[in-house]
Amino acid sequence: MAVAPLDTRVDVEDVPCRRFDPDLWFADAPAELELAKSLCGDCPVRVECLAGAMERAEPWGVWGGEIFERGAVIARKRPRGRPRKVEIAAEAAGMVSALVGAGTAA
Repeated sequence: MAVAPLDTRVDVEDVPCRRFDPDLWFADAPAELELAKSLCGDCPVRVECLAGAMERAEPWGVWGGEIFERGAVIARKRPRGRPRKVEIAAEAAGMVSALVGAGTAA
């Protein structure tokens, strides 16, 4: 899939990743990546940026308002380290509920 070149009429000052610290788009902290995603919302080249990143299978970072990890778009980045026990318990409870619900529907 060929991607159209970026619109050359766009002023660099109108592109958030050029106005703010570029490291924000490649941060480790999930909160910083969410901030970068929100800054992409009004970007005049957001669609082209996302299409290009998908074509290149960008390994990481925020591109076109989406977070990429290992070449794929992910909904949100998890923080480093082990998840909290409460999060694990909630996830397990959700899985059990889904399995129980699927079992009763059969």
